[in-house]
Amino acid sequence: MGLPHVLALPYPAQGHVIPLMEVCNCLVDYGFKVTFVNTEFNHKRLLAALSTESTMEHIALVSVPDGLGPEEDRNDLGNLTEALMNVMPRCLEEIIEKSNEAEDPITCMLVDDGMRWALELGRKKSLRYAAFWPAAAQMLATLQSFPELVSKGVIDGDGNLISETFQLGPGMSFINASHLLWNLLGDGRTKKQIFNRMVKNSASRAFDVVPEFIICNSFKELEEPTFRYNPKILPIGPLVTGLRPNRAVGNFWPEDAACLSWLDEQQPGSVVYVAFGSFTIFDRRQFQEFALGLEATGRPFLWVVRPDLTGDSADAYPDGFKERVGDRGRVVAWAPQQKVLAHPSVACFVSHCGWNSTMEGVRNGKLFLCWPYFADQFLNQNYICDDWKVGLRMTPDESGIVKREQVKSKVEELLSDEEMRARASMLKENAQKNINDGGVSFENFRTFMDAFKA
Repeated sequence: MGLPHVLALPYPAQGHVIPLMEVCNCLVDYGFKVTFVNTEFNHKRLLAALSTESTMEHIALVSVPDGLGPEEDRNDLGNLTEALMNVMPRCLEEIIEKSNEAEDPITCMLVDDGMRWALELGRKKSLRYAAFWPAAAQMLATLQSFPELVSKGVIDGDGNLISETFQLGPGMSFINASHLLWNLLGDGRTKKQIFNRMVKNSASRAFDVVPEFIICNSFKELEEPTFRYNPKILPIGPLVTGLRPNRAVGNFWPEDAACLSWLDEQQPGSVVYVAFGSFTIFDRRQFQEFALGLEATGRPFLWVVRPDLTGDSADAYPDGFKERVGDRGRVVAWAPQQKVLAHPSVACFVSHCGWNSTMEGVRNGKLFLCWPYFADQFLNQNYICDDWKVGLRMTPDESGIVKREQVKSKVEELLSDEEMRARASMLKENAQKNINDGGVSFENFRTFMDAFKA
């Protein structure tokens, strides 16, 4: 009998691919084989970003169509989600059938919870199946509670808002209802598409496609009230992405590893690290104002500027900015973030508060300046600033702009707060304790892997 063989299916976005790839690397270390399914669009990006040293032993990267045309916008999540449903089910079935014909059968499925519809295929093919949630457990618990949200008068049956804030369960963070996921994903049509898909996902939990396990990238102390509220969600984090030699991370852009040598030249606790994830877009005015704020701090900074962060990133900097900051500022298109945040020269993290970035910052004991863009990032900001108290909010003025003076003052305020630094160190210790042998996350992950290996 061959190795147990997992079909892994992420939602087709960078923040979903990276953590699921790390889970799959862990599965390989535990004696599994993996078929990792990306859309054709993302598959090409991932292959282009792989380093020449990367090895893919026991992980097969395969691709399927996403149902969109070459020029259609993959950031239109409503259209993307609907298009996937039109083409992907049959493609996944073909992958399973071909694997069986090659006498290398798929034995189980691990599916991003945002693609929960695919679990029906696992049931149909008599496979074991589990779901992976790459964001905060509280967000998943909320999305699993549509009937409760309606009965509590938070939303109506169409997802329209009724109340402003709500608390799902005792001790859980209060959520601004306008920050519920579907309200932050585009125009009215897109919101409706996403809400309807989430309702269908939620409804599937009541029938026979409920996953055997729901694992998530979090840890006990970080969201303890949520794990009491919904004990079926098992924390296995924090996932340690990007630290395995020659293993694929799942990046869509090549990492600039040379920035680590630049960090080696900086003083301990001196560098402001800035990264806004894979979706955030700045207009030219905000981009320039933020650049001038970084300059005004007088501190060295490492800034991740994706090619599409603003309309034309190459030409968007303020006049003379690069000349004035010189070697004090380092700008890269994509960074090996876990290694950057682990570096002793990094003092704080200016972040969009995506969950992967949040977990990586927490795991490395960093302080945050929070600048959420959309989706679950506002809940994550609440966690960072209000619950864990390891960061500060960036606040736009009446014109919607975060001014350079605020960037400078918030950096100074953050880095002078010793109590906040002590709390960040405590979270770092708890994170490590959970993934050490015998920790809660370690044992949860091993229970899951043992069950699927049987």
